[in-house]
Amino acid sequence: MKHVILGNGPAGVVAAETLRKAAPQDEIVMVGSEDAPPYSRMAIPYLLEEDIDESGTYLRKTPGYFEKLNIRELRGRAVALDTATHKILFADGHFEHYDRMLIATGSHPVRPPIPGVDLPQVQTCWTLEDARAIAKLAQPGSRVLQLGAGFIGCIIMESLAARGVELTVVEMGDRMVPRMMTPKAGGMIKQWVEHKGIRVVTSAGVERIDPVVAEAPGLMAKLGSWVSGGGQNNAKEGDGRPLRVKLSNGEVLDCDLVIVAAGVAPNVGFLEATDVHVAKGVLVDDHMQSSVPGIYAAGDVAEAPDLFTGAHLVAAIQPNAADQARVAALNMAGQGARLNGVLAINVLDTLGLISSSFGQWWGEKAENGGAGVEHVDDGGYRYLSLQFKDDVLIGATSIGLTNHVGALRGLIQGRVKLGPWRDRLLSNPLQFVDAYVARSQQPMALAR
Repeated sequence: MKHVILGNGPAGVVAAETLRKAAPQDEIVMVGSEDAPPYSRMAIPYLLEEDIDESGTYLRKTPGYFEKLNIRELRGRAVALDTATHKILFADGHFEHYDRMLIATGSHPVRPPIPGVDLPQVQTCWTLEDARAIAKLAQPGSRVLQLGAGFIGCIIMESLAARGVELTVVEMGDRMVPRMMTPKAGGMIKQWVEHKGIRVVTSAGVERIDPVVAEAPGLMAKLGSWVSGGGQNNAKEGDGRPLRVKLSNGEVLDCDLVIVAAGVAPNVGFLEATDVHVAKGVLVDDHMQSSVPGIYAAGDVAEAPDLFTGAHLVAAIQPNAADQARVAALNMAGQGARLNGVLAINVLDTLGLISSSFGQWWGEKAENGGAGVEHVDDGGYRYLSLQFKDDVLIGATSIGLTNHVGALRGLIQGRVKLGPWRDRLLSNPLQFVDAYVARSQQPMALAR
């Protein structure tokens, strides 16, 4: 049996290791598209902060690790798939046959269609190559504009702040981290960040990015040619030149570097014209199997059933990627395994302020049994939102509550029936630890 794993990020690595244990004699090929050992993108901010070197980002640091496991590593990028013949075509023209395949190709950063977004001083922060470019441009005192203040954007923001740059963050939403924080919580994080000396502009986008034009004969004509040509062919002409950024609110800012952190999209282009069903990502069942038998998906590229609603969603976080990879690999090896459902989990450290959101943090409609409560301590930067459906906690958002916050995840993931504790929590949400002990530990107490 030959297993081909497309992707050598956290999902690909965990899947390969799980497969090797479950199927000791099978052939395993793990494919990575970058010229680097398997590494964690989540470690890149620490690289930019110079807390680690590039080897510190590697997922497995023992020399010859995969070779010792008899896992063949391959460099390549899949461009087409023939599910009838079980063949994958790679960009270099060669084919690989597979018996079972895992799609763990991850995602790529989205570059909005903004004039000037392809200038060399406009960078994403997703790969080691990106990190090298940013390290050269983001020197102490450099003026940096970051587009996007979502989860990934906030992580990048912290690493930029550590480099001593003059930073402005622009976010189209009405608050920071709008896809994981309630309006009040997102506003509280913005207040914290601004107190730390970073300017944040919300409800605004970037309309265009231009090189600052020097006063030299013929340069205006050259710039006009660059703009009319879309910037791609002559982008290097602007290398090192300051930039002028126009925002949708009319403001114009000069900067030395623009970081685009406007979200990511799954790498599914090679699946076009196949019978693998794709929505936002590859649609999978609770075995992590796609619509085509023998083809599985895990990680940022997989769209799996939600724990509560059963609706498919992409949960692009490393713990989910690892769980999905294990389930997929066991099924590829012929061992039945199921994923209970995807739980959205986000834990973020923003310049020392810890925030988290779990599950359906935005809540449920009252007519569907929904209810919610907020606890707000503006001065202490403490916040808690609990969201219920009937007597089950389905979502939570917290700021500044680092002790026992795992109890929130436990209540949500365990779908614990709270009984009378639901009304107690609606009156005092800070009693969630007591509720967890009283309700989720109850069967163990009875057993004793």
